[in-house]
Amino acid sequence: MIQYQNEHVTVFQSALYQTTSTVIQTKEMILIVDPNWLPNEIEAIQQHVNTINGEREIYLLFTHGDFDHIIGYQAFPNAKTIGSLELHNHPKKEHKLKLIRDFDNQNYIVRNYPIQFPELDIVIQEDGQQLHLGDATLTFYHAPGHTADGLMTVFEPLGILIAGDYLSNFELPFIYQSAKAYTQTLEKCAMMLEKHPVRLLIPGHGAVTTEPEEMKRRLDLASDYLKRLRKSVIANDEAALEALYQEHAFLSSFTEECHKENVSIMKREY
Repeated sequence: MIQYQNEHVTVFQSALYQTTSTVIQTKEMILIVDPNWLPNEIEAIQQHVNTINGEREIYLLFTHGDFDHIIGYQAFPNAKTIGSLELHNHPKKEHKLKLIRDFDNQNYIVRNYPIQFPELDIVIQEDGQQLHLGDATLTFYHAPGHTADGLMTVFEPLGILIAGDYLSNFELPFIYQSAKAYTQTLEKCAMMLEKHPVRLLIPGHGAVTTEPEEMKRRLDLASDYLKRLRKSVIANDEAALEALYQEHAFLSSFTEECHKENVSIMKREY
């Protein structure tokens, strides 16, 4: 379904995990971000892009390499692809593809495009690296912590922050790579919100927001959670850790495993 739309931006939301896919259009180009999940959902994105395309260049941006975010890669075979150097050099590409194949097979899903790991045309190597596309400027920031290959993008002059799997309105941090790096990424987010006139924040899961107060609330929520998790791990406070787990939305075996991973990484690093 379409969660948010204005003359330049359309944000689609999957029925699965409230995962977002974004299409941004200017006079010169179209940018597609993380097209996902189900075939009919990806087809809706394709139809939208075909409707607005004209003769504009199409770019496909990946915020990171988790399988749900790369699952629609080959649905846009003519797009120029953008991602981080860490995504380009991802050490577990075949594992990510296996997760897609397993998901599709378990759910009897048939897709009309091949399953492949993204091959990048434009590799973002440096923090703050910029890409100028017509009158649009994309500024990229490495965002490790959730994963090593995370990438946040500020799209100007529209004032859009594409946050990847950070700054959700409901989802607490899932630390798959590093708690220390996650904290540093949140500190970088604070800098980005100060440096850039962000008018629209798009998370990888959940609702967009145009409100500066809500952007700050999400940043504070994630930062506070990590501080309390670190304190509880250092103190070996099982009651506090259980209370932190209960704060996760949509409690399930999935969130339980994510919580255990958060605790494990915190113990390893602290």
